[in-house]
Amino acid sequence: MRIGIIGLPNSGKTTIYNALTRSDIETGPFSTGQMEIHTAVVDVPDPRVDALTAMFKPRKTINAQVTYSDISGLAKGGSVSGPLLNALAANDVLMLVARSFMDEDVPHPDDRIDPARDINAMETEFILNDMSVIENRLARIVSQKGRGSVVERQKMEKEEILLQSLAAVLEQEKPLRSMEIAEEDRKQLGGFGLLSLKPVLRVINGGDDDSEEAFADLLDDNTFFLRGRLEAEIAQMEPDEASEFLADFGIAEPGLNRAIRRCYNLLGVISFFTVGEDEVRAWTVRKGAPAPEAAGVIHSDLQKGFIRAETISYSDMMAAGSMAEARKHGKLRLEGKEYPVQDGDILNIRFNV
Repeated sequence: MRIGIIGLPNSGKTTIYNALTRSDIETGPFSTGQMEIHTAVVDVPDPRVDALTAMFKPRKTINAQVTYSDISGLAKGGSVSGPLLNALAANDVLMLVARSFMDEDVPHPDDRIDPARDINAMETEFILNDMSVIENRLARIVSQKGRGSVVERQKMEKEEILLQSLAAVLEQEKPLRSMEIAEEDRKQLGGFGLLSLKPVLRVINGGDDDSEEAFADLLDDNTFFLRGRLEAEIAQMEPDEASEFLADFGIAEPGLNRAIRRCYNLLGVISFFTVGEDEVRAWTVRKGAPAPEAAGVIHSDLQKGFIRAETISYSDMMAAGSMAEARKHGKLRLEGKEYPVQDGDILNIRFNV
């Protein structure tokens, strides 16, 4: 999973990046220099992995991972093109950072703090980018009409209808993610770099003393509040010290945990596990995926030669206390190709290639 962090100048997006990745990238007033990208790979916190590790005592443990990219270069009214467009398009989720903190040493470009306005400004830039992309493609289709074979002309006509439907939504100043798009059409659009089609997670970046309640009208399942500078400082602490500071400031859990969980929900993905003496590992698969698809996440050969998945839920494994006890009490099941993998399933794939 790749998450691109973007914000308007002086929004504190690098501070948010530091908080979510435990990095220590220097922050400061916005520079108009060349675009910079900072990238970090972060383990997905999951206490189930820790518990399974304690049970099986494997030689190694591998958590699921996400990749964060701190992307500079977005400015209101600026063009989203070239390297910036490529950097944004490479992500599965775009995290929009909107500033709500006050700091006289770091002036807001618009001289007034308004996170709702800033979020809307970023969304507008994505919509304008997509309108330009679609208009250019439609113009090419019109210029090529009547050319090629019957099959090629039919394919082009179908694409034209799809793009016209997208353009109609954009003209209403709505992001493309707001419309229903068939999976086949989504695959066709994969190379277009359409930014408003991507899932978006919004972060209200508050000051140390700001209260989440003050921004309650902006918060929803895809918009949450972080005291960025405070959490970036806590992220540099040792776990015990960090826990004390989180408690002192009334923060239930680190922003890193909250951000990843929301991204999982946005993308509709879940975790399953493989266990043994060699390795305990968490894997990510889309919610509702059949067992062979989950097997393919582990290795393509497992999907090709899939026979059955020996399965037990995490809760049943914990209740049993060991694999041997789980077998003894009949808690392991053999599931076939139609079985939808559940969050927390522990799988052992039987296959033959």
